[in-house]
Amino acid sequence: MKKFKQFSTGIAILTAGMLSIIPFARAQMTEQRSTLDDQQQVAVTIYNSNLALVKDLRRVTLPAGESLLALREVAAGMQPETALLRSLKNAADFRVVEQSFDFDLLTPGKLLEKYVGRTVQVVRVHPQTGAESFESAQVLAANGGVVLRMGDRIETGIPGRLVYPDVPVNLRDRPTLVVQVETDKAGVRDLELSYLTGGLSWQADYVAELDKQDAHLDLSGWVTLNNQSGATYEQARLQLVAGDVHRVGRQDMDMRGFEERAMKVMAAAPAMVEESLLDYHLYTLDRLTTIRENQVKQVALLSGSGIPVNKEYLLRGADYYYRGRHNDLGKKLKAAVYLEFANSAKSGLGMPLPKGILRVYKKDSGGNAQFVGEDRIDHTPKNEKVRLRLGDAFDVTADRMQTDYKKIAGGPQETVIETAYRLELKNARSEPVTVRVEEPMPGDWQILQTSHPHIKKDAHTAGWQIAIPAEGKTVLTYRVRVRY
Repeated sequence: MKKFKQFSTGIAILTAGMLSIIPFARAQMTEQRSTLDDQQQVAVTIYNSNLALVKDLRRVTLPAGESLLALREVAAGMQPETALLRSLKNAADFRVVEQSFDFDLLTPGKLLEKYVGRTVQVVRVHPQTGAESFESAQVLAANGGVVLRMGDRIETGIPGRLVYPDVPVNLRDRPTLVVQVETDKAGVRDLELSYLTGGLSWQADYVAELDKQDAHLDLSGWVTLNNQSGATYEQARLQLVAGDVHRVGRQDMDMRGFEERAMKVMAAAPAMVEESLLDYHLYTLDRLTTIRENQVKQVALLSGSGIPVNKEYLLRGADYYYRGRHNDLGKKLKAAVYLEFANSAKSGLGMPLPKGILRVYKKDSGGNAQFVGEDRIDHTPKNEKVRLRLGDAFDVTADRMQTDYKKIAGGPQETVIETAYRLELKNARSEPVTVRVEEPMPGDWQILQTSHPHIKKDAHTAGWQIAIPAEGKTVLTYRVRVRY
């Protein structure tokens, strides 16, 4: 038993000794810094979900054997477990031994925190002579204030300015990925660093202008980039992925002034190039662009003009009308205003539209574009329809009333109700309009009588198309039997 303890103790001492050699050996290596001056090109692919893939190509000179390479000015939002450094040529004689991500940036507060338990110099200036005096102090605490041991006393606060002997190696002025590499031959190498980072996001924003007759619109699509990743990407190749990418364990911005600028360059802006990527869509900017740190930037996505559009007034009821006895069901109910157009080449588009907000404008009699509504659209494939709710009509209203109610049968197994309704639709506009009326019906339903033809839109909805004359009204009456 005693021999076993001696053996175990020996192994522990040997292991501790070997572990102590590793950081010592690394400390003996000269750290070579790589800055953006070494950068040959950078590519950024941004996803909808606050995620980006960065590919940073740098040309560096490495010695033979093991060395430390500090890749400065990488994204502060880097996910270090995704970082991959590879040599584009002669990859067989290039190996990554270990890597660490230093994102604790140098500030006066951070520097003081790193010196807790260590010695600094306190410098005082004589108020009359201006002479400086130095006194050693041990930093005891730096949490919510500083506590110093100076000789045989404890001081709180800083009685002068602090002088530090050096900067800790893990405290950087910029986010830095430190990689220990091993090469068989010395020389110049092109190294590509790829990694995922948070803090980069994009969204699509669309601006549309309706013509005078509300029959056509001009559409401009923009990509709004928001860079909070902690890095600048100079002259980057930009790509955007539209789609809902699944991630394991892992937005409206201020648009003041944007719509006005977008409308001015609506027709002139070049479109981005689009292609399929798995079950997503990839958009590639056909030129290089700079994405600066803490910057919101707009890039043209697409444009189209003279797109046919259909305007619709919709009045929708509620299924609770048909389950009980009521009197008035609403006065001056406003019809919702919808616009619908096809995302097809025939309509002047035909490009998959990323999800985003579409804002609609229309010129007044003085030729000034006025905002008339907005809606959020989902990812829309080509040849699908885009449907927008702009708001509620001011001049197209309705009064709804239940005119009859009969409970024909009622019991634990089945309830049968027969009800009748009067819907008076009014149009104060100077031109005729058509209103689509939709009534959600509960259970098993049947229209027994109606003043206007109806359709069964789906299993739970009856619909009517009601024409209303200019500055006039139309009355819709119907009787329905509901069994549930």
